[in-house]
Amino acid sequence: MSETKKNRGATAGRVLRKAAGTVATGVVGVAVVRAAEGGESGSLPRRLAVGVTKWGIRGARRAEVGVEKARLAAGDVRARAYADLGEQVPPPADRSGGHDHQH
Repeated sequence: MSETKKNRGATAGRVLRKAAGTVATGVVGVAVVRAAEGGESGSLPRRLAVGVTKWGIRGARRAEVGVEKARLAAGDVRARAYADLGEQVPPPADRSGGHDHQH
Protein backbone atom coordinates (compact mmCIF):
# COMPACT_ATOMS: atom_id res chain seq x y z
CA MET A 1 0.00 0.00 0.00
CA SER A 2 1.42 3.39 -0.91
CA GLU A 3 2.18 6.05 1.69
CA THR A 4 -0.54 8.41 0.41
CA LYS A 5 -3.23 5.71 0.77
CA LYS A 6 -2.13 5.12 4.37
CA ASN A 7 -2.30 8.85 5.09
CA ARG A 8 -5.74 9.09 3.52
CA GLY A 9 -6.94 6.17 5.62
CA ALA A 10 -5.60 7.70 8.80
CA THR A 11 -7.13 11.07 7.94
CA ALA A 12 -10.48 9.46 7.16
CA GLY A 13 -10.38 7.64 10.49
CA ARG A 14 -9.73 10.86 12.38
CA VAL A 15 -12.54 12.64 10.55
CA LEU A 16 -14.97 9.79 11.28
CA ARG A 17 -14.03 9.78 14.98
CA LYS A 18 -14.54 13.52 15.23
CA ALA A 19 -17.84 13.27 13.38
CA ALA A 20 -19.03 10.51 15.71
CA GLY A 21 -18.08 12.59 18.74
CA THR A 22 -19.91 15.59 17.33
CA VAL A 23 -23.04 13.54 16.63
CA ALA A 24 -22.96 12.04 20.13
CA THR A 25 -22.59 15.50 21.67
CA GLY A 26 -25.52 16.77 19.62
CA VAL A 27 -27.74 13.85 20.58
CA VAL A 28 -26.99 14.34 24.27
CA GLY A 29 -27.58 18.08 23.93
CA VAL A 30 -30.95 17.59 22.26
CA ALA A 31 -31.98 15.07 24.92
CA VAL A 32 -31.08 17.50 27.71
CA VAL A 33 -32.92 20.38 26.08
CA ARG A 34 -36.04 18.30 25.44
CA ALA A 35 -35.99 16.98 28.99
CA ALA A 36 -35.61 20.51 30.35
CA GLU A 37 -38.38 21.88 28.14
CA GLY A 38 -40.80 19.09 29.01
CA GLY A 39 -40.07 19.04 32.70
CA GLU A 40 -41.71 21.02 35.43
CA SER A 41 -39.84 23.98 36.82
CA GLY A 42 -38.54 21.90 39.75
CA SER A 43 -37.72 18.71 37.84
CA LEU A 44 -34.21 17.30 37.99
CA PRO A 45 -33.40 17.63 34.24
CA ARG A 46 -34.52 21.25 34.25
CA ARG A 47 -32.56 22.06 37.41
CA LEU A 48 -29.48 20.40 35.89
CA ALA A 49 -29.89 22.35 32.65
CA VAL A 50 -30.21 25.62 34.57
CA GLY A 51 -27.20 24.77 36.73
CA VAL A 52 -25.01 23.88 33.76
CA THR A 53 -26.08 27.08 32.00
CA LYS A 54 -25.16 29.11 35.10
CA TRP A 55 -21.71 27.49 35.12
CA GLY A 56 -21.32 28.34 31.44
CA ILE A 57 -22.26 31.97 32.03
CA ARG A 58 -19.88 32.25 34.98
CA GLY A 59 -17.09 30.60 33.00
CA ALA A 60 -17.62 32.96 30.07
CA ARG A 61 -17.51 35.96 32.39
CA ARG A 62 -14.28 34.75 33.99
CA ALA A 63 -12.78 34.19 30.56
CA GLU A 64 -13.76 37.72 29.50
CA VAL A 65 -12.10 39.15 32.62
CA GLY A 66 -8.96 37.14 31.90
CA VAL A 67 -8.83 38.29 28.30
CA GLU A 68 -9.28 41.91 29.32
CA LYS A 69 -6.49 41.62 31.92
CA ALA A 70 -4.19 40.09 29.30
CA ARG A 71 -5.06 42.85 26.81
CA LEU A 72 -4.31 45.55 29.38
CA ALA A 73 -1.05 43.87 30.40
CA ALA A 74 0.05 43.68 26.76
CA GLY A 75 -0.81 47.36 26.35
CA ASP A 76 1.27 48.22 29.40
CA VAL A 77 4.24 46.26 28.04
CA ARG A 78 3.89 47.99 24.67
CA ALA A 79 3.69 51.43 26.30
CA ARG A 80 6.77 50.68 28.41
CA ALA A 81 8.69 49.55 25.32
CA TYR A 82 7.85 52.79 23.51
CA ALA A 83 8.80 54.80 26.61
CA ASP A 84 12.15 53.00 26.84
CA LEU A 85 12.78 53.94 23.21
CA GLY A 86 11.96 57.54 24.02
CA GLU A 87 8.99 57.55 21.68
CA GLN A 88 5.39 58.53 22.19
CA VAL A 89 2.90 55.65 22.22
CA PRO A 90 0.69 55.79 19.13
CA PRO A 91 -3.05 55.82 19.80
CA PRO A 92 -4.97 52.57 19.45
CA ALA A 93 -6.10 51.72 15.94
CA ASP A 94 -9.59 52.81 14.94
CA ARG A 95 -11.51 49.56 14.67
CA SER A 96 -14.74 51.11 13.38
CA GLY A 97 -13.50 51.52 9.80
CA GLY A 98 -13.57 48.75 7.22
CA HIS A 99 -16.54 46.97 8.76
CA ASP A 100 -18.78 46.86 5.72
CA HIS A 101 -21.00 43.86 6.37
CA GLN A 102 -24.23 43.48 8.31
CA HIS A 103 -24.75 41.41 11.45
